[in-house]
Amino acid sequence: MDSAAPPVLSLVSVLSLLACSIQVLAAILLTRRCGGRSSAEDRWILLWLFYDVIVHLTLEGPFVYMSLVGTVETSDGPLAELWKEYGKADSRWLVSDPNIVAIEVLTVVLDSLLGLLLIHAVLKEKYYRHFLQIVLSVCELYGGWMTFCPDWLVGSPNLNTSSWLYLWVYLVFFNGVWVLVPVLLLVQSWFSLRRLHALRPDENYSSVKRKLM
Repeated sequence: MDSAAPPVLSLVSVLSLLACSIQVLAAILLTRRCGGRSSAEDRWILLWLFYDVIVHLTLEGPFVYMSLVGTVETSDGPLAELWKEYGKADSRWLVSDPNIVAIEVLTVVLDSLLGLLLIHAVLKEKYYRHFLQIVLSVCELYGGWMTFCPDWLVGSPNLNTSSWLYLWVYLVFFNGVWVLVPVLLLVQSWFSLRRLHALRPDENYSSVKRKLM
């Protein structure tokens, strides 16, 4: 849907982008505090995971609450204004769309828990790290697909692409990050697991297998 929309930044949009920047800063500080002994690659992953969990809990959590007790459109407060601003790009977030709310409930509960467990697994070098990393990445990708695919199939009536801000910043950038990074994490898990498999002592494994046979 291409309804008229001002192509300039409003005060609310500036404050919303500032809030997102503060979340990034919080993730950076947490990474520096907790991930000092991790590799450079793992520090980047921790940065993403901290940011991911912060967004799920501090932005999407309140959205779920507002949507379960009413709608974003009828809610008041700074976070409601932030979601109303995003709702200018995708109107489903204003009216407690059942598909959106269902996905967000799963995201806030399951993805946040998986993110926290994965942070612990990365920091403590747990054996189940890549299992969690793969599961979380697939969940994030599934959530993104189910957020937009139903609307695309009916001609995107709820999406407003008339403004560069709504299209390229709100819709493409902020949602694209949750596609690009999970894909990169899946690739990283692939290569890490392949390296672990290459370290397998094949000769000893074969001899033990022969004895068991």
